[in-house]
Amino acid sequence: MSETVIRVENLGKKYVIGHQKQERYTALRDVLAEKARSFGQMFSRNGKQDDPTHEEFWVLKDVSFEIKQGDRVGIIGRNGAGKSTLLKILSRITEPTEGRISIKGRVASLLEVGTGFHPELTGRENIFLNGAILGMTKAEIKKKFDEIVAFAEVEKFLDTPVKRYSSGMYVRLAFAVAAHLEPEILIVDEVLAVGDAQFQKKCLGKMEDVATKEERTVLFVSHNLEAIRSLCNQSLLLESGSLSFAGHPDKTIRKYIANTNNLDSSRISFKNTKDSPKPYIQEAHLVPHENPDLFWINREIIIVIKIETQSKDYLEIGLFIKEKTTDLCVHHTSDIFVDADFINSDEYHASSVRTCYVPPYALAAGEYYIDLYLMKRNHEFFDKVLHALNFEVLFTGKLSDKTKSTDWKGLCGPGLLIWK
Repeated sequence: MSETVIRVENLGKKYVIGHQKQERYTALRDVLAEKARSFGQMFSRNGKQDDPTHEEFWVLKDVSFEIKQGDRVGIIGRNGAGKSTLLKILSRITEPTEGRISIKGRVASLLEVGTGFHPELTGRENIFLNGAILGMTKAEIKKKFDEIVAFAEVEKFLDTPVKRYSSGMYVRLAFAVAAHLEPEILIVDEVLAVGDAQFQKKCLGKMEDVATKEERTVLFVSHNLEAIRSLCNQSLLLESGSLSFAGHPDKTIRKYIANTNNLDSSRISFKNTKDSPKPYIQEAHLVPHENPDLFWINREIIIVIKIETQSKDYLEIGLFIKEKTTDLCVHHTSDIFVDADFINSDEYHASSVRTCYVPPYALAAGEYYIDLYLMKRNHEFFDKVLHALNFEVLFTGKLSDKTKSTDWKGLCGPGLLIWK
């Protein structure tokens, strides 16, 4: 039986949020007078803090779980659920407010771009610095040095200070150091999303090797549910700072999607307000007939996607319709386009609205979600929105509709998706 390497018991992390008072001008005497006045009023009669300018916020509350040696654990949840805070506590970067953590083994973490790197030191020097922090000898680091440099693909800039590295180079070298210096426990946050698609695939392959072949423990936070499913054998779902579910990734992802579907905003549209020179998906929504997320099987489904770009290049948008319970892709399509607005724009900035039509009977009755991708024709990814839209297809109650659906082999009908 595998040994427990991480045990978390009733973990909690609290922050105090300050609220600024709305005052036009505050002098030093006002501050001193306020401090003196509030000294005796800081606590109310019941002993609790009574200060309207400060609010307690629990990022994590009463979280407990165990991780065995060799487990590959994916941690998922919405933004603000407490995933990154949990990893920082496990990495001993942040102290917990309450609870107990027991970790057996050497931990290597990659939580932010350039974690553990000194910007003034070169790539070569940072490799030895990180190895020393992990408790490795100089001989052990030298043994892995060539493998680290080859994986990171930064040979040309090895003796350049890392402050001059791009974010992608930072991540490549930081991940290579964390993965190759033989930690018993590897902790990786969503930072891998900074790298390109090829490097992300390379990193996932390395993490799988670390966990399966070398039997080390991997904790992985990601919004890429496909990566969680393929890499991990266990997963945790965090919701509002609490552990909502722990188990097999398939079950955890289904529960996460089901909880997400309960949010009306995610069922109607997705909006992105990124400030980036790269093209991105600004908005996507379903055109409703009666309800925005319910469609009859004999009615078409219209998906509207708005793209913002500063590029005049041809762009390709990929649309994948997946069945909710199995996560199988039942329909996919892409549209390659370049608008006249792109070409004529002097500021290289334009919007484009693309519309995809799902014809009647193209989908069987059931629940679905849509993944969106924006890329060049050479499949260089600019943006992706996973689980952007959710909807359900219903029977009309007519016998002919049920007959057509039962004649299908699988979840989708013969209709093809059309772009306009």
